[in-house]
Amino acid sequence: MLDIAGYLVAALMTAVAIWRALGGSDARRRSLWGCFVGFSIALWTKTEIVRTGLNNSSITDASILLKHYSAGAAILAIMYYIVAVYGQYPADGEMARAVRVARVIQRAATKTALASFALMTITFFTIVDRSVPSDRFVSDHAGQWGATAYMTVFYVYLGSASAICLYQWAGAFRREERRLLRVGLGMMAFAMALGVLYSFGRMLAMWVWLADRPSVTAARGIESSTEAMQLLLFVLFALGVSVPASEQGLRRARAWWALSRLYPMWHELMTAFPAIPMEPPRSRYRELTRRDMDAELRLDRWIHDVADAIEKLRHHVPDDLMAAAKEQTAHGAAAQAYWIRAALAAKAGGAPAGPVAAFEQPAATDQDGEVAWLRRVAREYGKSSPARAQGLLAAAETAA
Repeated sequence: MLDIAGYLVAALMTAVAIWRALGGSDARRRSLWGCFVGFSIALWTKTEIVRTGLNNSSITDASILLKHYSAGAAILAIMYYIVAVYGQYPADGEMARAVRVARVIQRAATKTALASFALMTITFFTIVDRSVPSDRFVSDHAGQWGATAYMTVFYVYLGSASAICLYQWAGAFRREERRLLRVGLGMMAFAMALGVLYSFGRMLAMWVWLADRPSVTAARGIESSTEAMQLLLFVLFALGVSVPASEQGLRRARAWWALSRLYPMWHELMTAFPAIPMEPPRSRYRELTRRDMDAELRLDRWIHDVADAIEKLRHHVPDDLMAAAKEQTAHGAAAQAYWIRAALAAKAGGAPAGPVAAFEQPAATDQDGEVAWLRRVAREYGKSSPARAQGLLAAAETAA
């Protein structure tokens, strides 16, 4: 069961690594990408097929060294990620404690990692008993001082890095007010707490085993339970890092969907007033697939474009048009949709510009409220009848 979980978690980390590789190339994204690549390699070396093949190769127990090299590189990438996130502060501001910690990491991370790698390599090839390939390295070498010394170097490095990450992310969790980001930071902090327990717990067990060598069953039980803890650690870490990005992706998806719903009405308004948009409106496919501008930014521009077009239309319709539309429709969104369609018909019919006509726009507290209202109007606009809009326009002109 644990082996199957190992394959699943390795596949999860690989998928996240690929996703991160496609997400951009700034320092934070590069660091996270390197972290997930390193951990995915380490996890694949722990799977039964890969570790068996490597351990029985010309370098006995090669999976252990490769796993620790890749995990160590991943840890170094996390350190650089912490520096990128917490290492900056305003030139005229006070350096916060999190920033001071990040600066210490920046000075020590690479040297510490290289020293750990060198010491692990020396002990692995000199004092670790590798006369027989092992399947479960920790339990198979229980009570052996060479393997204990080798694993101590790695666990001190891993546990110390986990403790630093725990400190930074727990502090960020306490300060953060945005719900989803707070959830993500909480998951990451808890994952690092498990990392500290995993590292120093295993190291303590191996030192105890030097004095009192355990049975194979007892050693395997401790190794399996801590292995399960580590797999949970990786799942929580992957989910925690992904939650804030998922929030941003969700916002973009909502913006794109709003653009697709607003497009018909926006296109007709921009066709009537081509001077309003920064560039001529394109086809629906080209507008919705363009990559030169973020969807949220385009949505904000479209909201302003629609508002500007309505202001211009108010000079081409009689003052009673909104009242007539409200009398003929069941709710405000439909009234506004019919007003827009009738006003566009008046503009297309050559109605000259005149005094500004009455128009009702419900107040919105934020952009989400504006988008929700415009989507309702656009939906009603798509269902509105041009003939009925002409009738409303004629009735308003007669009343005037």
